[in-house]
Amino acid sequence: MPTQSLRRIWEHFEEGLIAFLLAAMTLVTFVYVMANNVYTLFFNLADRWAWSSGFFNTLGDATMTVAQDMTWSVALTKAMFGWLIFFGISYGVRTAGHLGVDALVKLTPRPVQRYLALLACTCCLAYAGLFMIASYKWLSAVLMAGIGAEDLDQFGIKVGYIVVIVPIGFALVLIRYLEIFYRIFTRRQSGLGLADEAGEASKLANEHKEQH
Repeated sequence: MPTQSLRRIWEHFEEGLIAFLLAAMTLVTFVYVMANNVYTLFFNLADRWAWSSGFFNTLGDATMTVAQDMTWSVALTKAMFGWLIFFGISYGVRTAGHLGVDALVKLTPRPVQRYLALLACTCCLAYAGLFMIASYKWLSAVLMAGIGAEDLDQFGIKVGYIVVIVPIGFALVLIRYLEIFYRIFTRRQSGLGLADEAGEASKLANEHKEQH
């Protein structure tokens, strides 16, 4: 049972993190936008109702202070978006492999497809591996420099803490392609995608042409 749970978590690892990052980005942006607009409402109410001006002015000052202090929210949203991109790349590999490469492989005779898929997967592994190594070296240099992240350095966050997602992202891509390679090698999968994504895309394109 624990093994099945861990497997389920691993199979939906990127999806969970993507959902979390999207929710966090939405929440931070919502709070920042609200804080930047609500304080004007409080000041307007204070001007309109003199008997409660003290109360609404206090709320307006407090909200405006929150808005001014939340300048870091833009930088945080950008950082989370960067993480979202790399988890999205890994998720795309897990679910669809590489749509363009898979479409090319499926143009060949079926007996040849498996070998071409293995070759294409090997090239993708080499690509991901090279970028993982290069990004790790870059990350090491950035961490050694100890550069503070813009607007986030007040919390002790360095640029290196944000860009650590680059080698992690390529490592995830590498692992996902290793999984695909294993499934193709053991004949559990014929192409780079879990499903015939290329065929589905072509089918949708043809249907769209027929409608017009």
